[in-house]
Amino acid sequence: MKTVAILLALLALCTAAAAQAPPLADQDGWRAYKARFVTEAGRVVDTGNGGISHSEGQGYGMLLAALAGDRATFERIWTWTRANLMVRDDQLLAWRWEPDRRPAVADMNDAADGDLLVAWALAEAVTLWNDPSHRVAGRRIAVELGRKLILPRAAHGPLLLPGVAGFSAEDRPDGPVVNLSYWIFPAFDRLPLLAPEFDWAGLDRSGRRLLRAARFGPARLPSEWISLAEAAPRPADGFAPDFAYNALRIPLYLAMAGTTDTDLYAPFLTLWPRADAGNLPLVDTGSGKVTARLSEAGYGAVPALAACAARGTPFPRSLTQVRAETEHYYPATLQLLALAALRTRYPACAPR
Repeated sequence: MKTVAILLALLALCTAAAAQAPPLADQDGWRAYKARFVTEAGRVVDTGNGGISHSEGQGYGMLLAALAGDRATFERIWTWTRANLMVRDDQLLAWRWEPDRRPAVADMNDAADGDLLVAWALAEAVTLWNDPSHRVAGRRIAVELGRKLILPRAAHGPLLLPGVAGFSAEDRPDGPVVNLSYWIFPAFDRLPLLAPEFDWAGLDRSGRRLLRAARFGPARLPSEWISLAEAAPRPADGFAPDFAYNALRIPLYLAMAGTTDTDLYAPFLTLWPRADAGNLPLVDTGSGKVTARLSEAGYGAVPALAACAARGTPFPRSLTQVRAETEHYYPATLQLLALAALRTRYPACAPR
C-alpha cells in the first residue's frame, strides 16, 4: 500500500492499476544519475553550470529519490540541503551554492522553484516514510513561501514571485515580474497537505491563465521573465525576451500534472513538431529567431511527453534510456521526471 500511496501522492494517479511499482522504474538510470550528480555528502552537482549546486537541483534530487523509493539518498540530499542552503533568517532556501567561493553562498536571495520542489519532496516523504520531521520541515517551508512569495488578489489571480527580493512592484517599475517555469503544477496538488491555508489551486489556475495570455511574437511563446505591471503581460525589462533554458520545464510540468488541454501545449508542439525532437530550438520571442539548440538526447523527453499528453503520440523507445553517464545534470533530470510521468500518467503512450 505504501507504493500505491507514493504514486497517488507524487502524480495524483487516476487508477490503482498503474500503481504497482515505483514511478521511477528505471533503477539503472537512477543509479547512474546519483553516481554522477549526487556526492557522498548529498550535494546535487549541476555539471552544465560550473559544478554549482542550487535549491532547484537539491529539490529535484530529493523528488527523484522519493520516486525511486530510495530513502537513504533522499536523506543524504536533504541533510546537505538543510546544512548548506537553509542559511537565511527565515525558512526558505538560499538559491545558489558555489564550491569555489567562500562563503559558498554569496547571494542570500531564494528561488521559488527550489523552495517549492524541496517542500513538495518533503510532502511525498511524509506519504512514503511517515516521518514527522519531514512534515514539520515541509510545512515550515510551505508556510514561509505562502507568506512571502504568493501575491493574493492580484489582477491575474494569485501570483508566484520568483524570489523574496527583486521582483515585486515595490522592487522594480515593471513589477511584479514572474517566471512561468517556476509554476510547478504537479506540486500544487500536494502542498495543501502541508499548508492548506494558502491558495495552491488558485496558483494552478493563474499559471494556466497566464500561459494563454503570455504568447509573444510570431512563435506565440512565453518569455522566461514576464512583467505584469499592466493589464496585458509583456516581456520584462532588462531580460532577453527569450523562450529559453528554464522555460523547457513549462510543458513538462503541465504533463506531470496530467494536463491534456491541447491549447496549452500548442505553442510548444509547434516549436517542436516531432515527438523525439533533436537539437531542441530555443527562440527570441520578439523576432522568432532561434537563439540556441539543445543537442543532448534527454531534452527530447520533454516534447515527447508533451505530444503524448496532448495528442496521445507514442513515446519514442529511444528516449526511455537515461544516459546520465554522458549527459549533463539538467537534461538527465528532465528525462527522469518525464519517464516517471509517462509510467504513471500516460502508460498508453509507453513503448511496448
